[in-house]
Amino acid sequence: MTIREHLEQLECTNLSPYACLSKNSKGRLREEAQCDIRPVFQRDRDRILHSKSFRRLKDKTQVFLTPDGDHYRTRLTHTLEVSQNARTIAKALRLNEDLVEAIALGHDLGHTPFGHAGERALNQVAPNGFIHSEQSVRTVDVLEKNGVGLNLTYEVRDGIRNHQTSREPSTLEGKIVRLSDKIAYIHHDMDDAIRAGILTDADVPKSIGAVIGYTLGERLDHFIHDIVTYSLGKDDVSMSPPVAQAMKELREFMFENVYQNPDAKGEESKAEALMITLYEYYLKHIDLIPRHMLELMERDGTSKEQIVCDYVGAMTDRFAISKYEEIYIPNTWHG
Repeated sequence: MTIREHLEQLECTNLSPYACLSKNSKGRLREEAQCDIRPVFQRDRDRILHSKSFRRLKDKTQVFLTPDGDHYRTRLTHTLEVSQNARTIAKALRLNEDLVEAIALGHDLGHTPFGHAGERALNQVAPNGFIHSEQSVRTVDVLEKNGVGLNLTYEVRDGIRNHQTSREPSTLEGKIVRLSDKIAYIHHDMDDAIRAGILTDADVPKSIGAVIGYTLGERLDHFIHDIVTYSLGKDDVSMSPPVAQAMKELREFMFENVYQNPDAKGEESKAEALMITLYEYYLKHIDLIPRHMLELMERDGTSKEQIVCDYVGAMTDRFAISKYEEIYIPNTWHG
């Protein structure tokens, strides 16, 4: 028996009957030999962790555009917080931690520079629209490894595609990540807003605090405990109705006071204009896009509009700004 087979046997013995077992995976896009040490979801986690798109998350906006401070979240720290929340819940419910972690680490790989401002800009100009969850799947299926992709399992790809509220993942592990994503961004975006002087804990309506707590730590702890206690022994993962309602109200509060706050989001129109300008420029100068991406047009018949979305959408904040300056800002003469 290989180490992988032994670990798969431990899953059968130790995990909940509702867990997604590694040995029962629906497989990969392309069949390949099994690893003798790692079950499939652990292997997927490792592939995502070592990918270029994962490393780029460190320089992509979460909420505050290019913040002047060391402690504001980036898309990478958001991803790590989602992963930590999700693993805590999965472990308590005896679900598959490797699957949860792989989905969590991969869920935002297709996110644009400048956060949702960049996503809105590309969605506005791209003929087929732009949704970061779909682009995350495209990233792992096609764009990574110079057009080869990571060849992840069905369950990880499903969890990545369906991590937004409007979607329904096919596994309980995917449902954990979907909830953990919301918990993480509401928690840390409020923490960043407090750091920026936009909010204080006292600003949160007392009707919400009475249900889920009056401080950041209390609310995070309450969310996670509620999911675990309400979902224990069930073939579902969800919050209790009162806590789900409090989460909805807190999210609405955040939209009103942070996500649509002109002090926090005043630069987003500039970011959107920059993204649209880069998109239109590379449509006219598509030969400037890396060769391995252009080969997708020949190999798969991918449209040039999609290739430009792939290129511009994958940029970090810093790289997008530098490309814009390189193209449109005249250099100082040093004659």
